[in-house]
Order: sequence, then C-alpha cells, then structure tokens
Amino acid sequence: MIKVDSLTKKFGDFTAVDNISFSVAKGDIFAFLGPNGAGKTTTIKMLTTLLLPTSGKILVNGHNPSTDQDAVRHSFGIVFQDPSLDDELTTWENMEFHGVLYGVAKKIRRQRIEEMLKFVELWDRKDELVKKFSGGMKRRLEIARGLIHHPQILFLDEPTLGLDPQTRNHIWNYIKDLNQKEGMTVFFTTHYMEEADRAAKKVAIIDHGKIIALGSPNELKQRTNKESLEDAFLVLTGRIIRDESASGLDQLRSYRKAWGR
Repeated sequence: MIKVDSLTKKFGDFTAVDNISFSVAKGDIFAFLGPNGAGKTTTIKMLTTLLLPTSGKILVNGHNPSTDQDAVRHSFGIVFQDPSLDDELTTWENMEFHGVLYGVAKKIRRQRIEEMLKFVELWDRKDELVKKFSGGMKRRLEIARGLIHHPQILFLDEPTLGLDPQTRNHIWNYIKDLNQKEGMTVFFTTHYMEEADRAAKKVAIIDHGKIIALGSPNELKQRTNKESLEDAFLVLTGRIIRDESASGLDQLRSYRKAWGR
C-alpha cells in the first residue's frame, strides 16, 4: 500500500530525511517513531503530497504523490500534528466542507457526518463554532474529519496528543476495528510508546533523518533485550533530550535559504 525507496528531503544544506526505505502492506498498522526533529512529519508530508522529495521514489496505493496528487489524496485521510480546522466554522461546517472536497455524495455525506460526530461525542456540539472548543475536542473533530470518506489509508501524526486516556482508548479501539473489518491501512506517529506497542504490527524508528530500526514491537524489544517498547526506543535513540523548537527553526531557516526567502 505504501512503498518508499531511497527517499531524501533536503532544505538547503539541511537533510531532514536521509535515504530511507520501507514498505507498508495493505491492512497493516504501521508506527513511525522517532525523537523530536527526527524527520517523521517531513516524511508524512512527502507521502501525502504536501512536500516534493529531493530524491527517491514513493508509491501510495500504486500512485506517485509527486505526479498523481489527486489519486493519492483520494486514497487517504489524515490527521495532522498541527491544528488544521477552520475556527470560524461550526463543527458541522468543518465536516461538510471536507466531505465536499473528497466528493462524498450529499446523502452519504450527511449520514457519515452524523455517524462520525456521534463516535467522537461531538454530535450535540455540531452547530457550535470550533473556536470555542478545547484542544481535546478539536483533536476529536480532526479524527472524525479524517475518516469521513472511508479512506484506504489513514495517516495519523500524533493523533491522540492532549487527549485523556479514556478518549485515547476509545479512538484506538475504533481505528483497530476499522482496520480489521475494512482492511484500512494505518500509518501513525506517536510519542506514546504504549500506543505503538499495543496497536502496531510493524514499527520503524527514525533518528537524524535515517531509519535505524525496523520490525515488530516484539522484535525490537528482543533486539535490545528490553521488556517495553519505550525502553527499546531509548536504547536505539539515546536519552539526550531533543529540542523540537530548535530543530524546527533550523528547518525553517534552511527552507527559506533554499527558496531565497
């Protein structure tokens, strides 16, 4: 369903993603893990047509994100790490707009909006402006929006950030149910290692733009002789605290330099 071969992304002199290769089979739940600034979000942006690679090859559902953008975009749903809702629209309007963009037929769209808003327990807030919502409520709405068109692939970039354990558990149970019943492929990043340990069939760990480990959660734990995926992750990536804001600033500076801004 996803095939990445020798993928590289540079911003000027800064290499954000450095010659990585991996594949995700149809129906897999695939965790893409790494410290802050490791290259996770940059990779997702290339997979989802938001960034062009510097070099390498990508296929998403058989299509190239660089040249077949429409075909790729109709294959997936996405929940971004950064907020992407329109705060000046209501809950319903955010869902409706997204459904129209994906070409969901009106009758099916209305049914699907109701179904998804009830799932994330926002149906009674459907007519409220999103700017009144808490961070957790906005996250739940973003997840509902990403599923409105029954995507074949669901990309989740820190999907449960800021959510309470009950909501996180509810959302993951639903995602795993969709994966089992509909064969939906799931590609996610998270800093909650227990989520990856419980949900992922396969894990890739990226650090400094390079994939340093690839395998099932159990394989990575056995390789590092650790009982938890979090401990295995720390063995593979080290315990030095990464400065996310600094790495992001470096990327921004390199991006501006590359584009003459």
